[in-house]
Amino acid sequence: MGTIKDQSPIKSVKGREIATIPRLLLFVHAGGRCEFDGCNKYLLEHPLTLTSGNFAQVAHVVAFSVAGPRGKTSFRPANINDVSNLMLLCPQCHKLIDDHPERYSRSILEEQKHQHEDRIKHLTGLGPELRTTIFQLKAKIGGQSVDIPVSQVADAVYPRYPDDKKGFVIDLTSFGEESPAFFQLASEEIKRRIDSLYAPGMNADRTRHISLFALAPIPLLIFLGKQLSNKIAVDPYQRHRDTEDWVWKTSGEPVTYRFNRLRYGTDISKVALVLSLSGVIHLNDLPAEINDRFYVYEITLGIPSPNPTFLKTREALTEFKNIYQLSLRSIMRDHGTELRAIELFPAVPAPVAIICGRELLPKVDPALKIYDFDKAKGGFIFKLEVK
Repeated sequence: MGTIKDQSPIKSVKGREIATIPRLLLFVHAGGRCEFDGCNKYLLEHPLTLTSGNFAQVAHVVAFSVAGPRGKTSFRPANINDVSNLMLLCPQCHKLIDDHPERYSRSILEEQKHQHEDRIKHLTGLGPELRTTIFQLKAKIGGQSVDIPVSQVADAVYPRYPDDKKGFVIDLTSFGEESPAFFQLASEEIKRRIDSLYAPGMNADRTRHISLFALAPIPLLIFLGKQLSNKIAVDPYQRHRDTEDWVWKTSGEPVTYRFNRLRYGTDISKVALVLSLSGVIHLNDLPAEINDRFYVYEITLGIPSPNPTFLKTREALTEFKNIYQLSLRSIMRDHGTELRAIELFPAVPAPVAIICGRELLPKVDPALKIYDFDKAKGGFIFKLEVK
């Protein structure tokens, strides 16, 4: 256990005879940082002056001497100076573990070493093309707001990694959810903030990729999707009820979709589209204004039956995007330019709502008049128009 007193991380410490290769490997595996749990201090520059230098110490997990810290053990390493028995530490952490060997046992230090070196290996394997801008939209749903832990975000986007810790957040939790003006005010705030998200030099402009975590009323999610630029890739994420996390499943039961016409109407310019995915919306659930003049279409699940937890994989979301695009093209082909707006009744998870807005083609597709189920008012109520 000795101090490295010059610039070279590969020079042996007198009296310990640590070979060149193990010493070099230790610096590489540790990333030049203190391996003590929670320290992570960079050891190749002075912390105040930032002057380059070698401020590291090489510590033995099992002491070089039997009389040293953790030296008395039932199984001593065959090569006491092997890299597997060495830790890179700052002077303070080195002194701490040797002054208190009863607190910092061999097993504890080996675990700290392995965790640190595994993390360094992972981080150094990430390239710039894997950076992503974390975008969160938060609003109260049923009077409650949900915070997304940073650890869950990191797990969800892996192998991508956040380009910064803060990310880009649109927080609507201070808006009065029950206020009559809520949707208008919230949509204006979303549009204003989205404009700044795409501003030159902002994170999304640098990473060219967005990872989207959104919890808000469905009409706002559809509006959000419409505001997102198609010039920068966006990956929406789903919160899974079974595991209470945001990681897409790698496999799951097959999901298929069907596009149906539920009812013929009498006015070719009147169309309603029902999305029965998280639950079934029946014709008699529609408000009275969706009368016999309206043609009513439906996108629903073939397999499984509509339910709140069907969306578990990216593939299921991609399949929805495909049938949604085909459904819009079919509706436009049958109804032509006389169709100016589609009355939309969604029972969908958040990522599907975002897709509904994002896949609208400017100057091609009609506007969406979005309804939301209002339990207090006993049915679907018009909330927002997206065009």
